[in-house]
Amino acid sequence: MAKKMILVDGSKCTGCKACSAACKEWNDLPTEKTSLVKSYQSMADFTPNTYTYVTFEEKYENNNMHWLMRKAQCFHCDDPSCLKACSSSAISKTDSGFVVIDQDKCIGCGYCAQFCPFNVPKVDKTTEKANKCTGCVGRVENGLEPACVKICQPGALSFGNYDTMMGIAQARLAEVKKKFPNANLYGQNGQAGTTYRYILLDTPAAYGLPENPSTDLTLYLWKDIIRPIGKIAIGGAAAAVVVGVAINALKGNYKNDSHQDQHPIKREEEM
Repeated sequence: MAKKMILVDGSKCTGCKACSAACKEWNDLPTEKTSLVKSYQSMADFTPNTYTYVTFEEKYENNNMHWLMRKAQCFHCDDPSCLKACSSSAISKTDSGFVVIDQDKCIGCGYCAQFCPFNVPKVDKTTEKANKCTGCVGRVENGLEPACVKICQPGALSFGNYDTMMGIAQARLAEVKKKFPNANLYGQNGQAGTTYRYILLDTPAAYGLPENPSTDLTLYLWKDIIRPIGKIAIGGAAAAVVVGVAINALKGNYKNDSHQDQHPIKREEEM
C-alpha cells in the first residue's frame, strides 16, 4: 500500500471535537469524565481510553483574541522513538505509514511512553498494555478514511496518498500565510517526518509543540551501544566458561577430582 498522509488544517478547525467522539465510537472506547482545563479544552492529556482530543490556546493581538486549535493524537513518525524503545517488539510500522502496537506482545513496560517526544502512548494500569491512536489502520487497509477524517465537517482533516497530500498542503499553506504570516507546515522536521502533518497558524511553540522533535540520546546509547556491548560481554563470558570446561576436561582434571572424591569413602571402608 502507498504511503499515506493526513493533513490537519488549523485554519479550518472549529474545535467541535467531533473527531474525538468519532475516535471513541470506532475504537469502542469508554467515555470519561471531563472538565474545562483552559479555554474550551476539556482534556489535559491523552489517557489509555482517549486517543485524540482538541487543544485550545488563546492568542491576543491588537486587542483581538483568536484561538489556536489543534487536534492532538499520535503523529505516526517515520522514525518512531516508541518503536526503538519497545522492549518486546510489540510496536511496528505499516507500509502506509502508521505506527501500531500489538496488544498480544505488549508487556506494559512503558518505555514507549517514556521516550515518545510528544508524550503520546499511555499504559493502562489495569490491562498493563500501552495504548494510542492506531491511525484506524484497519479502515485504511480496507480503502476507508480514518474515522476522525470521515467525521470532520469543516474539512480541517483530509487524507490521501503522501505525494498528493503534500501538494495540497503546500498550496493551502501559501493561502493561509496571506492572513497568518507565521503559518507553517509542521511534521516535516524531526523523526524523519510524520504521517499526521499540520498547517499551524503560528509557531510550534505557540501550540506547545517541540520545534524539532527527536529521539532521546540515551535511547540511542542504550539500544545501539550499551546493549550490544552487553550481549558481546555475556557471550564472551559464556564462551570463556565453555573453553575453561573443555581445557579442564582435556587435562583430566575432572577425573582426578572424582578420584579424590572417592578417597574419604575408601578410607572409611578401610577403617
